[in-house]
Amino acid sequence: MATSGSMDFFEHQDVARKRSGRLVLLFILAVIAIIALVYVVVAIFMAWASGGDPEAPAARFWRPELLVLVGGGTLLLVAGGSAFKISSLRGGGRVVADALGGRLVDQSTRDHDERRVLNVVEEMAIASGVPVPPVYMMDQEQGINAFAAGYAPDDAVIGVTRGCVQQLRRAELQGVMAHEFSHILNGDMRLNIRIIGVLHGILVIGLLGSVVLRSAMYGSAFRSRRDKDSNPLPLILLGAALMAIGYVGVFFGNVIKAAVSRQREYLADASAVQFTRDPSGISGALQRIGGFATGSRVENPRSAEISHLFFGQAFTSALNSLFATHPPLVERIRRIDPSFEGQFTHRPESAPRRRDSAGTAAVSSLAGGGTEAAPARPSAAIASVGQPTDAHLRYAAALIEGLPDAIRDAAHEAYGARALVYALLLDETDECRKRQVEQLRAHADPNVLKETARLHPQVRRIDRAARLTLADMVMAALREMSPDQYQQFRKNVAALIRADEKIDLFEWALHRMILRHLEPHYRKVRPARTKYYSLRPLVQETSLLIATLACCGHEQEDEARAAFEAATGGLGVDPLEMPAREACTLGALDEALGTLETVGPREKRKLLTACATCVGADQKVTVEEGELLRAVSDALGCPMPPLLPGQSLV
Repeated sequence: MATSGSMDFFEHQDVARKRSGRLVLLFILAVIAIIALVYVVVAIFMAWASGGDPEAPAARFWRPELLVLVGGGTLLLVAGGSAFKISSLRGGGRVVADALGGRLVDQSTRDHDERRVLNVVEEMAIASGVPVPPVYMMDQEQGINAFAAGYAPDDAVIGVTRGCVQQLRRAELQGVMAHEFSHILNGDMRLNIRIIGVLHGILVIGLLGSVVLRSAMYGSAFRSRRDKDSNPLPLILLGAALMAIGYVGVFFGNVIKAAVSRQREYLADASAVQFTRDPSGISGALQRIGGFATGSRVENPRSAEISHLFFGQAFTSALNSLFATHPPLVERIRRIDPSFEGQFTHRPESAPRRRDSAGTAAVSSLAGGGTEAAPARPSAAIASVGQPTDAHLRYAAALIEGLPDAIRDAAHEAYGARALVYALLLDETDECRKRQVEQLRAHADPNVLKETARLHPQVRRIDRAARLTLADMVMAALREMSPDQYQQFRKNVAALIRADEKIDLFEWALHRMILRHLEPHYRKVRPARTKYYSLRPLVQETSLLIATLACCGHEQEDEARAAFEAATGGLGVDPLEMPAREACTLGALDEALGTLETVGPREKRKLLTACATCVGADQKVTVEEGELLRAVSDALGCPMPPLLPGQSLV
C-alpha cells in the first residue's frame, strides 16, 4: 500500500509554500527570457523601419532606453494579464466550476447519483474537519473525472462529471473524493489558481502579437492609393514574432505546469489510500478509467487551461508526454497496487445501483450526552490535523447515520440549516429561551422559526460531542442563502448568543466557524498572509492563547498554572508569563488568534501542540475543551478532524 511519506499537514503546507516560491522564480526567469526576445524583435523592427540608415539612432542594436521601455511594457502586460486572471478567480472554486459548465447540486436532491456523491463528500468533509463543500455536476461530461478548486477549504468546491458518478462504485467514488480532499487539505488549490494566472499572463504577449498582426494585415487592405508605397511587412513580421514569443512562452509554461502537477498527483493518490485504508477504491477508479471508452476526457474547451485541477488526464495532445498533467494510468495504479499487470478491466457502462448508505451500525456511542472523555486512545489529535484516517471516516459515517432523519434532512436545505443553528443556540433555561424565541419571531423568517421549534427537541437529544460536526454539515446549505438572508441570519445568531449576557465555549466556537466559513462567500475577505516564522515577536498573543485554554479547563489556579507551564515549555521561546485570569476573555482570544493566524506552518504546529498539551494536562478532556481546541485549530487555518472517543491529543 502506498503512503504519503512521513510529512504531516504542516510540512505539506510548508512544501506548498516553497512550491509557490519556486513557481514565482520560474515565472520571473520566463519573463526575463521573454523581455530579451521581445527586445531583440523590437530592435530589429526599428532598425528595419529606419530605412537601412546605419547612422540613424534607431539602427543601433543596443539601446538601454529601449530595453527599459520594452522591459517595462512587457512586465506590465504579463503582470497585468496574470493579475486580471487571478482576480477573475477571486470568487473561489465556484468560478472555476461555472467556467467548466458545472451545475450546483441541490443539497436536498433525491436524484440517486447526486445523492450518492453528496453523501460521500459529506462524510469526507466531516472526517477531515472542514465545512462540507458545495458539489457541482458537469452534466454533459461522460468521461470519469473530478476536481477540487478554490483558494482554501472555506471557498473550495468539488466538481464531478456525470460519467464519474454513473460509472464508479461507491468505494471507487470514495477513493476519487479522498484524492480531491487531499488537494484541499495540502494547499494545492491555491497553487493551481496561481498557475492559471501565470500562464495567462505569458499568453497576453501572444495575444498582443495576434492583434498587431491582424491590424497590419487588415489595415493594409484598406489603405488609400496615396499610401500604396507604404510597406506593411515589418509590422506583420513584428506581430508574428510577438505571437511566436508568447506561444513559445506558453509552451514552456505548460511543460512546467505538467511537471509540477504530476508529482502532486502521486502524493494525492497516496494520501487517498491513507485516508480510506482501501487501495482498491482509487485503484479501481483508475482501472475503470483505463477500461472505459471515454476515459477521463473532458470535452469543455476550458479543460486544457484547467487540466491540472482534475483527477485524471482531461485532454490529450500530440505532445502528451510533455503536456500531460497526470502520470500514466499504469504507473499510478502500480504505485498503489504493485501486483497490477497492466490489463484494464471492462465492465458494463454503469455502476450497480444500490441504496446508498455508510454501511455502518456503530452509532450507539453517538446517542448519549455528557462531558467525559471515552477510554480508547487510537491516535494523536495533532497528528491528524489535515491527515484524517479511516477511523475518522468511519466515525463521520456513523455520526451521520445516527442522526434522526429530520435533522439529517434539515441539514441539507437552507431553511432547515438555519433552523438547526438556531436550535443549537437555544438556551436550556425557559426564561432565556423565551427571549431568544421573541428575537426570532421579530427578525427571522416565520418558516425558519417553525422549523426551529420542530427541530429543537431532537437537537437537544443529540450527543454534545456532535454539535460542532453538525455545524460543519450545514455549511453547504447555508451558502445557498441570499446576501440579505445571510445578513439577517448573522444578526440573529449574534442576538441568540447575547441573550443570556454571557458566551460559553460552544457559542464562541460556533460563532467563529460561521464567520470564518461563510463571510468569504458573502463578502470580500482578504486572506491571511504568512508574516511570522517565529513566535518570539508574538509572545503576548501566544501567552494569552495558552492561558485562556488553561483557565477554561481548570478552575483551580495552581492547576491552570501547571497546565500553562507544561504547554509553553516546548515552544522554544523565553519562559512565558501567564496573564491574569481576568485578562483571558474570549474577546481577547479572538484578537490573539487573528494575529497568530499569520504565523508559518511550523509555528502553527508548535502552537497546536502546546494547546493540546494544555488541554490534556489533567489527563481528561471534556466536550467543551475538545470544541475549544478544534475551534482554535480552525481559526489558525488547520482543519482538525473530530476528536475520536478517547483519542489522545499529543
